[in-house]
Amino acid sequence: MTLLAFLVALALLIAVHEYGHYRVALACGVRVLRFSIGFGKPLLRWQSGASGTEWVIAAIPLGGFVKMLDEREAPVDPSLRHLAFNTQALHRRAAIVAAGPLANLLLAVVLYSVVHWIGVDQPAAILAPPPAVSVARQAGLIGGEHVLRAGTEGASPNAVASFEDLRWLLTRAALDGQDVTLEVAVPQTGRERTVLLPLSGLVVTEVDARLFDQIGITGPLTLPVMGDILPDGAAARAGLQSGDHVQQVDDTVITDGQQLRQLIRTSVSAASSALSGIVPRQTWTVLRQGNVLRLMVTPAVVTEGDRTVGRIGAYIGSPPQTVLVRYGVFDGVWRAAIRTWGMSVLTLQMMGKMLTGQVSVKQISGPLTIADYAGKSADMGLTPYLVFLAVISVSLGVLNLLPLPVLDGGHLMYYLWEGITGKPVSDRWLERLQQGGIAVLAAMMSIAIYNDIARLFG
Repeated sequence: MTLLAFLVALALLIAVHEYGHYRVALACGVRVLRFSIGFGKPLLRWQSGASGTEWVIAAIPLGGFVKMLDEREAPVDPSLRHLAFNTQALHRRAAIVAAGPLANLLLAVVLYSVVHWIGVDQPAAILAPPPAVSVARQAGLIGGEHVLRAGTEGASPNAVASFEDLRWLLTRAALDGQDVTLEVAVPQTGRERTVLLPLSGLVVTEVDARLFDQIGITGPLTLPVMGDILPDGAAARAGLQSGDHVQQVDDTVITDGQQLRQLIRTSVSAASSALSGIVPRQTWTVLRQGNVLRLMVTPAVVTEGDRTVGRIGAYIGSPPQTVLVRYGVFDGVWRAAIRTWGMSVLTLQMMGKMLTGQVSVKQISGPLTIADYAGKSADMGLTPYLVFLAVISVSLGVLNLLPLPVLDGGHLMYYLWEGITGKPVSDRWLERLQQGGIAVLAAMMSIAIYNDIARLFG
């Protein structure tokens, strides 16, 4: 499934990118000699009678190209010179080059629109209890609050459709150094209140779980209910059963599945494991079929890398409450365009912060991680896979617009120089810039593959 999902994603994204070049080239009167998905030995090929283009599917599916009639690559018959790419006006050449990345961004809008029209069940924006040391806890959130509206400083709060909406807003605000205002419904009182999260004071180096631990909004609320109990585990030995609702552990009141999982993990210390291999027993108060029971649970000591954590051998937490997020035709397209624009801006921000050292290069992902996410999203269903395709399509479009030689953005940079000076970049400088661009891309790919290996096998 992972390999198939990855190959389908590659084929679609490459085909759309190259088709953008192809269609605009034809519209500008340029003859396209070959349209290839992949590199290397052709596996399939056929000829188009209308345009004369040769269509190819090649053996190495890590890219593609559109080969146009061009005097710089081969001699051109004088009678066909008007069909060559290099003889076109500057604005036409720029349009042909920009069409590929723009096609990827347009594909993202289409994919997001389809997701919006189909609708997707997402976790409701009901907050789990925040960690003790976090921005949310200091702001007065305790867990169970339902976020109704949210907005960054200087902007009016907008309705929050789901927890994913809230997480997206928090990500952008943290990267921009902006505070966030939340309007929440408090279940204990049934009233609404406004909470300010001062995210402008955070130092953001990576967008990962640790960032949301700092913010204190780690996930949606889940009931602390026992799931499957593994045989011979600490939970089974203590007499816990699937469906038990955990209400208290020792003196700590339990309101959320994540809270309980974290309590179990942190119940073990290096000192206790070194001395005895076990931790002190805990008194669990659980509700089972209307009856309150008190059970003694002793988490097992488990080593994860250089950390010692507690485990009880059971699945903990019920699925979070969900809401169906669906939009109409026009609203779905509008929101898709806004999401694509936001993703594009976020991608550029992350790249800029990497260059200045504000964000770790560990954020760069390569083909192994992309393939892994392709398989996981496909396993989850159609809409998660479409969202995955949209995210990758945005990344591909933005990456190709960067002003790096060998990328489409590099060619647009050459055309900008030509438009300003009235003459093209010299062959000598073209060669130097191409070599520099290849070196930069090779370095980025090396970092991406290293991160993949460290992330997947570390």
